[in-house]
Amino acid sequence: MRAEVCRDDAEFGRLAERWASLCARCSTATPFQSHSWLHSWWVSYGTPGALRVVLVRREDGELVAAAPLMRARGPFPVLTPLGGAITDFTDVLLDDACPEAAPALARAVAGAARGAMVDLREVRPGAAAEQLLAHWRGPRRRLTDSLCLELPAVPMDALLARIPSGKAQQRVRAKLRKLDALGIDERIVPEDEVPAALERLLKLHQLQWQGRAVTVEHTSDRFAQHLARAVRPMVEHGDARVTEFRLGGDVVAADLTLMSPRLAGGYLYGADPVLRARKVDVATMLLRHGARETSASGRATLSLLRGTEPYKRHWRPETVPNQRLMLAGRGTAPLLWLRAGAAGARRWAARQARERAWVGRAVGRALGRLPGRPRGGGG
Repeated sequence: MRAEVCRDDAEFGRLAERWASLCARCSTATPFQSHSWLHSWWVSYGTPGALRVVLVRREDGELVAAAPLMRARGPFPVLTPLGGAITDFTDVLLDDACPEAAPALARAVAGAARGAMVDLREVRPGAAAEQLLAHWRGPRRRLTDSLCLELPAVPMDALLARIPSGKAQQRVRAKLRKLDALGIDERIVPEDEVPAALERLLKLHQLQWQGRAVTVEHTSDRFAQHLARAVRPMVEHGDARVTEFRLGGDVVAADLTLMSPRLAGGYLYGADPVLRARKVDVATMLLRHGARETSASGRATLSLLRGTEPYKRHWRPETVPNQRLMLAGRGTAPLLWLRAGAAGARRWAARQARERAWVGRAVGRALGRLPGRPRGGGG
């Protein structure tokens, strides 16, 4: 085994073929670990001089492990994964057939991080990074990160059976019949039409959220450029799929789904407000399409990715917390404890805020049911 650290943007770009080969040999890899996604993200969001991609090769030059890292901005020396806030899962890559890869990568990352700690956010349970943690010889911490929701990859009828209320099932079936009656057509976009389809998707996304709170980054030029670079080669390699939904010949909705051998997850969609005006449940439409495509492909999981929004909870998904893995050397152990303590305090404050909001809503509902309660005023 020999290790190296790639700090050059052009060199990172030239790794595409070997990186794709390693991804195919790493069973835990998600589309967010593809070279197309990571390199495109770096071009749009990276800081010059901060690249630290740790590579481990066999004597024959075959890449058997990789950790896509960068030096984070800030007063303290920290290495973080490429992908940033727009990436739902981060991870390292390990060749499944090479048991020596994990300890070799742990040693290589420790060497690259000398004088800095490593902070891996949004690590999915079962990810290859857990092996990095297991072979780490210095101080380490495992914390809870964002919550994700997941459904089994089964047809729509099986998903409907997860809803315990018969009346709720009837409402969903009525929504599905409405979709069929309207005659909305679904079309998976071929590779050569992906760039134009992504432009339509982003325009629909902005229309959908017009006048409401929206993730600002999704409306930025750099995000659009990132998707334009990343998604077409991902579609070519089977890591992504773009679907358009047409009504009367017009594209009224579009969806970008990211896929790996184990899971598929709807990453971004846009819908024309005309659907809302016609009482179309867009979430149900997208879920039916995703369930059909994912179950037919043999994948095990239909991921709703990060976030626990109420419309996702309707389907009784499993809550799967991402992990935050912190690794340090002896000299950077104080920084690890400081950073872990701060993260714990933020989680506690957020939990308290959620509990207060829940209590406030429960009290409001209870007071609203009291007979003879006066309007206005209070105390």
